[in-house]
Amino acid sequence: MLSKSLEARSLLKLAAPLMMNNLAIAGMQFADAIMAGQLGASELAAVAVGGSVWFLGFTLCLGLMMAISPIAARLAGAGKPELIGRYTRQGLWLAVVLGLVFIVAVQLLAGTLLAFVGIDVAFLEMATGYVEAIVWGAPAVFVFLAFRFTTEGLGHTRPIMYTSLLALACNVFLNYVFMFGHFGAPALGAVGCGVASAVTMWLIMIVLGCYIFVHPRYRPLKIFDHMAPLRMPVLKEIVSLGLPISITITAEAGLFSAVSILVGTRGPAITAAHQIALNFASTMFMIPLALSAATTVRIGQALGAGQPESARLSGAMGIFMCGVFMALSALVLLVFRDTIVSVYTKDTSVQAIAISMLLMAAIFQVADGVQIGAAGALRGFKDTRVPMVINMFSYWLLAFPISYLAAVTYRASPAYIWLGFVIGLTVAAVLLTVRFKKVSYVPKPGTVRAVEQPASPD
Repeated sequence: MLSKSLEARSLLKLAAPLMMNNLAIAGMQFADAIMAGQLGASELAAVAVGGSVWFLGFTLCLGLMMAISPIAARLAGAGKPELIGRYTRQGLWLAVVLGLVFIVAVQLLAGTLLAFVGIDVAFLEMATGYVEAIVWGAPAVFVFLAFRFTTEGLGHTRPIMYTSLLALACNVFLNYVFMFGHFGAPALGAVGCGVASAVTMWLIMIVLGCYIFVHPRYRPLKIFDHMAPLRMPVLKEIVSLGLPISITITAEAGLFSAVSILVGTRGPAITAAHQIALNFASTMFMIPLALSAATTVRIGQALGAGQPESARLSGAMGIFMCGVFMALSALVLLVFRDTIVSVYTKDTSVQAIAISMLLMAAIFQVADGVQIGAAGALRGFKDTRVPMVINMFSYWLLAFPISYLAAVTYRASPAYIWLGFVIGLTVAAVLLTVRFKKVSYVPKPGTVRAVEQPASPD
């Protein structure tokens, strides 16, 4: 069994490339916000609301693909690489189907949905155009995720980092081209931001797929040896594990997206301020998110190798490290709120609102770190159904009604809209940590914890 210090170093080594990956993703969101903000408050609001609609649908599919990571980690720990490749092939089928369904759904429903919830007419058309543009990258990004979670489950996270850094550079350049109309391209404004993101998704899919195809490290998986037919037992296992993950992460991400849409009914200034505060808070969240993913992999590999004590230690250390980082993040927010907001906008009315929202963000930082750490640990144990119920309760029965009352019913001060986040994240952190303590309990000698068997190969 590893010592605490050695486990912390192992987690950081695995998580470091994922941190760079997540920060690169946050960098893309930051660049989108900054570049849209240069066009005006309406363009920034359009990207904020349109991005929320996209992200809500994206997280539903992301959770399904995330199931590949704990499955691959367990099989890697058990020394069964060919089975990993079989799950990856079925994940590719699932990715293509999800992407096509997503395109059709957005093209048919996005405009109607945004109009129905009462998005301000000042940026309604731009927000709809953004969503209808970015969705063409859906099939590519879901295939990318199948590759990404395969290599993540193996513990090889550097390729993920390299592709994300490439994506950041390409996204910023393509924003410059399509948003502002350079190199002969039309100036599409907020819609151009969606076009740039979609093109970037296709690029990173091709790059990571080619890397896995040519690198000797992945040959034992035999991912590309043949075109596998759909195998329902394998797909059923992926979906059975992934669907609760999907609902779990969508419960949280969906809360933030839904509140962003509600804020969009309050006008460009409040919507822009909300986007600024949410963008920075999301950037800080990228570090514990990476630690959470690394915790899932460490636990899965330990359980695959028959080491439940090590799995429990990995989970406890992951939760602790997530909480510590977010405590530091809260301190940064409290001290440097004014400076942070001034980077995004010079509009004094937007700045005042965003500063009040960042104060609320500082309050929920530690809870946010603990809950994502515990969620990652539970995924490593393939415990997904109870966390799903916990998140639905915390975010939709507690947090969302509070935010809805503040945003719509009472049209309260913008900071009160974020009170729902504080309550929901705190409750989720407590309940998920208690659940981890129960699930990771190591039985006394003489009793054996059941280990799931993989589905039949293709």
